[in-house]
Amino acid sequence: MPDYKLISAQLKGFLEADPYYVPALSNASALLWESLSDISWAGFYIVRGGQLVLGPFQGKTACIHIAKGKGVCGTAWEKDEAMLVPDVEQFPGHIACDSASRSEIVIPIHKDGEVVAVLDIDSPVLDRFSEEDKKGLIAYVEMLESSLEWAQNLY
Repeated sequence: MPDYKLISAQLKGFLEADPYYVPALSNASALLWESLSDISWAGFYIVRGGQLVLGPFQGKTACIHIAKGKGVCGTAWEKDEAMLVPDVEQFPGHIACDSASRSEIVIPIHKDGEVVAVLDIDSPVLDRFSEEDKKGLIAYVEMLESSLEWAQNLY
């Protein structure tokens, strides 16, 4: 079982160094990639123009756009709830960006009460994610929510 307290402490250091969403989410996905076993993809989709758009990630190339309510990510966004899917083949409308993906977990990320992004992690292993993973990743996302800066400050 991953040490989510340690992972979150490391994330806190990255967020203190620079809370702007691009470097923060880039390091957040890399940290998960290095810390979690049996995963094939870890990253973020960001709400833009009424759809989810691919953000910083680690892993194979991925779908670029996901509509609200489509696949696990779009459903998590639409329902505004964390989704733990033990077998993606059993999820109606699953989007197979990677045909080797067998299980998935998606956690919505909020700003001012609205979903602005989702954390998405895929695994080639059936039933890879547990309720403990869900709890740890929700805490990870809560740290992002409390620190991320979404608007670029150019001046």
